Amino acid sequence: MKRFFVSIVTFFCVLFLTGALGAGFFFYHKYMPTNELADQNEWFGVAGDRVAVLLNNELISDAKGRYINGEVYLPLDWVNQALNEKFYWDSTEKILVYTLPEEIIYADAATAGANGKPLAIEQENKVWLLAGLVLNYTDIRMEFFAEGEAKRVFIDTVWDSVPAAVTKKAGKIRVRGGVKSPVLTEAAEGEAMQILEEMENWTKVRTSSGYVGYIQNRLLEQSQSHHFVSSFQAPEYTSISLGKPVCLAWHQVFSQQANDAMEQLMSATEGINVIAPTWFMLTDNDGNYECLADQGYVDKAHDMGVQVWAVLDNFNKGENVRSEILFSKTSVRKKLIASLMSDVKAYGIDGINLDVEGIKEEAGVHYVQFIRELSVSCRKEGIILSVDNTVPAAYSSFYNREEQGRVADYVIIMAYDEHHAGGEAGSVASLGYVKKGIEDTLQIVPKEKFINGIPFYTRLWKEEGGETTATSMGIAAAKNWVQEKGMVLDWDEELGQYYGELQEGDVVYRLWMEEEQSVSRKMDLIWENGLAGVACWKLGFETPEFWKIVKPKQQ
Repeated sequence: MKRFFVSIVTFFCVLFLTGALGAGFFFYHKYMPTNELADQNEWFGVAGDRVAVLLNNELISDAKGRYINGEVYLPLDWVNQALNEKFYWDSTEKILVYTLPEEIIYADAATAGANGKPLAIEQENKVWLLAGLVLNYTDIRMEFFAEGEAKRVFIDTVWDSVPAAVTKKAGKIRVRGGVKSPVLTEAAEGEAMQILEEMENWTKVRTSSGYVGYIQNRLLEQSQSHHFVSSFQAPEYTSISLGKPVCLAWHQVFSQQANDAMEQLMSATEGINVIAPTWFMLTDNDGNYECLADQGYVDKAHDMGVQVWAVLDNFNKGENVRSEILFSKTSVRKKLIASLMSDVKAYGIDGINLDVEGIKEEAGVHYVQFIRELSVSCRKEGIILSVDNTVPAAYSSFYNREEQGRVADYVIIMAYDEHHAGGEAGSVASLGYVKKGIEDTLQIVPKEKFINGIPFYTRLWKEEGGETTATSMGIAAAKNWVQEKGMVLDWDEELGQYYGELQEGDVVYRLWMEEEQSVSRKMDLIWENGLAGVACWKLGFETPEFWKIVKPKQQ
């Protein structure tokens, strides 16, 4: 019996010891720190000459730099998207262009920086910019680290003060918070680091040796915050202003003889201080245009106290114009700008109004670059530069109205064609459409540069045999049509305009009418929002009473 009892005790002791050892093994593996080193190349996602990019301490997975001949280069497309959109690459003529307010800087493959290294390199179907070049023209901080397995560059665009700490003793910086997370690097005792995020037991830090990871709180001691001060001098884009609210009327001119109608058209107006004749019509992809400018026209306008802003468009004679080709060549942009400035000075024209419409998305970056470059010449010569746009929308964001608002003197939003021929029947410019266009534009363009365009026309919609067609009619013509046909118009408060329907046999006519009250509502929006003025399309479509409504209240 005694031997049996001893056996039982021995069995339970062995069982206890086995369980204790198992529990110890379990807790050891669960809670004891690992010394496993992280694969830095895998973690940073780089190898060879590739350089990891960390923007504001976040690793950018889809953008890598390159280390070429001892210098860091950054991908141009990423620089444009994340840091500075003003670096422009002409892929046809292989020229890098950077536009400042009063200077345009050009560089080609032979152009080197102060260190003797190329400013731009085209390899692997990409363009790479010297990191130092980007730093010189951009409000950023930059640190490069070549030690360790992976090369990496830190770029910061934020200048806020950052909490800081030093290590009480040496410790491990881990990929994530937790003792089982692989080790990125060892932090020495007394090493300074920035605090990025504090948690219960771990702190996310950026080390002075160029790593972002996690360290145990018990190893850190708070120190004074890092204070960053930018020494970057942002370029100042001075603008030319009319000095009073703008009241612009576009004058559509298709021939030299059409210039003769200006005096008669203007005689019925009141308050106009800018007239914009459609004088410069692009004709090809080489920067040529048909010019209908007339010295007598300019002189007469000036005698009336009215400025002349000549329009450059891409559609009146532009059957063969492809904007993605025309504006993409640096030599063509130079030629076009030189021609425009020559004509402007020869005729004493006060401003240039760009009306480039219907371009493809791929043309957007080139057209915006043309605006930048043209603004330099206009600024030097005291010529007002205005740019016409449709209301902001996602599908046309490549027109980059925000950049236009920086470099041009005025941005004109053509707040009409809400419903256009070939589309669904509806208003040309309902009050809600105009209001939203103003609100959206004010998010990206300063109000003192924002001129809102209004229509002096409407569309008569005709439904017959299941088909809908539309005919554009000036306000004067539309009023006559309504009177002749006896159409009854009812006020629609939500749309801010009159609406009418008329049936003649199997034909149904619909009309959303622009007239004094609807235009008055639009003008109220313009002045209530403190905009720079109004632009009217087009001279001759209106009736005389409209000018008492449209003219600036300050006049």
